[in-house]
Amino acid sequence: MVKVGVIGYGNMGRAIAERIKHKYAVCVFDKNKSIDSESLTVADNLAELANQSEIIVLAVKPQDINPLFNEIKFLVKDKLIISIAAGVTSVDIRSQLAQNARVIRVMPNLPAQVGKGVSVLFKDKFATEDDLRMALQLLGCVGLALPIDDENIINAATAVSGSGPAFFCYYIKDKANANKQRSEFIAMLAEAAMSINLDKQFARILSEQTVDGTIAILNEKNLSCAELVKMVASKGGTTQAGLDVLQSGGLLRDAVSAALKRAAELGKRD
Repeated sequence: MVKVGVIGYGNMGRAIAERIKHKYAVCVFDKNKSIDSESLTVADNLAELANQSEIIVLAVKPQDINPLFNEIKFLVKDKLIISIAAGVTSVDIRSQLAQNARVIRVMPNLPAQVGKGVSVLFKDKFATEDDLRMALQLLGCVGLALPIDDENIINAATAVSGSGPAFFCYYIKDKANANKQRSEFIAMLAEAAMSINLDKQFARILSEQTVDGTIAILNEKNLSCAELVKMVASKGGTTQAGLDVLQSGGLLRDAVSAALKRAAELGKRD
């Protein structure tokens, strides 16, 4: 059984860990959270997690990743690194860990919690085809996994599928409206995705999966729209940048553009 270490146990880290635990030996660590799980191995420290893992999933917030790099750079040699940190490029990661680090960047979304997510994956130059295959299998446990050839698409996916669940919930206001407004919002989101240069077919797949996944998690987790928005929108993040636009009367395409801009800004941290 492949051994996977998940660093960070927020909404996405927990979703991935919980969905893959039946197929992988999973070890988790979060220095800011007390993790109570009978079905997962909880590491006491990063060294313990690294020693028990072949694949390392970086599931921390972008603003927390530089300190993490300093802590793990000598612990993760020869490991496959899968990063879900928005805006943090594969070049950033290799510059902090090792120039030949094997990196797969991923943008998943919140419906991963119920196995209805959509994840976009980019294989960096030192990662192998086997690494990509393993990453696709792992992310396939949380929903649809889509490989891409251009890393720039990751930021666009962050703005569309990453932030999209919150934008949909803001738009419909109440989940009772979700199915009635599904098709209309998919079309709007796909148009917004194309406005930031996503291919028409890819934009449609991403938008449809995002909306259907959002409806699924609202129902299966019995969440209100406000609760879901709160789960997705972190202070200073891409989703909040888009929501600020919507709350000031802007269009969805403007909100997606703002989320994209914020994703790029997150990649320019000092």
